[in-house]
Amino acid sequence: MDLNDLNFSYPEQLIATARADNTRILYSTSSESKPREFNKAQLFERINKNDCLVINNTKVLRRRVISEEGFEILFIEKVALKTWTVLFPASRLKKNQILKLADGVELVLHTKGIPQTVTLSKDIDETYFESFGQMAIPPYIQKAREQRSNEANDISWYQTSWAEKPGSCAAPTASLHFNNDDLEKLKSKGVLIAPVTLHVGLGTFLPIRDIDIKKHQMHHELVHIKKESLEVIESVKASRAKIWAMGTTAARVLESLPFDYFTTKGDGSLSGSTNLFLYPGKKIQYVDCLMTNFHQPKSTLMALVAAFAGIERVKEAYEWAINNEFKLFSYGDLSVWERN
Repeated sequence: MDLNDLNFSYPEQLIATARADNTRILYSTSSESKPREFNKAQLFERINKNDCLVINNTKVLRRRVISEEGFEILFIEKVALKTWTVLFPASRLKKNQILKLADGVELVLHTKGIPQTVTLSKDIDETYFESFGQMAIPPYIQKAREQRSNEANDISWYQTSWAEKPGSCAAPTASLHFNNDDLEKLKSKGVLIAPVTLHVGLGTFLPIRDIDIKKHQMHHELVHIKKESLEVIESVKASRAKIWAMGTTAARVLESLPFDYFTTKGDGSLSGSTNLFLYPGKKIQYVDCLMTNFHQPKSTLMALVAAFAGIERVKEAYEWAINNEFKLFSYGDLSVWERN
């Protein structure tokens, strides 16, 4: 398959610009020709005692800064004193050109590419971003809202109820449909909850640029799995109960386990990074059921869902959802997929 196989059209009015109180859920199985619409209670009925639900406990940082010249700069990683990798439309600038940021900070473009490297006139940390940064709300939401700056509610809307480990540039958005009360309901029926950490970065949200999607190279994203979560995951896999991944990031952590991405620490936890790219033809080894939002055309996220459920089933389900006016993308409704 090529990149065009991951394409589809949709009405722009279906782009969700805010979190909804009542999540609509598309539920798809390989044994049924069409998906069904579930509510949350119906979904929870499908998650059985001794099943495992894997969640991502990363916390989104307010790392997007708008320069005085109007450039939106996403700060990815500090690589040295006053030196950062960032993402912004640097093609419009010359090397060594200066941009002015809040609090008298000057930014100098050092190297172009994806990501770019910049140097700053003074060192900054998370305190700076808490004062002057914004959540990196996706550009399509900004466009649909017809505004560039965050709304006040984005601070809570774009953060999961169990956000614990700071480090993400974007939210693991499937988790935005649930809260801690939901986890307690599942625990009360014997469902095992396994938190993992994947800090969402360039690997998740950069687009595929090659027509041959197999040539796409994912960027590495940091991962940590506590010993307790790893033991639960491996025990449930061995028992043949189901493993449910809440989101594509949780799925990528799980599907990275058979490969040499992580190292074992003294406390039995796993740490490292993954650039695993899942697309049709890749073998799914851990995840039985995937919960995830509806994703943009030609994205690595849609390729992952297609690896899980098959591209034809995914496109038919997306068409069904669009015809039934499900809300799309980061603040949109939920889709749930039983593995082929």
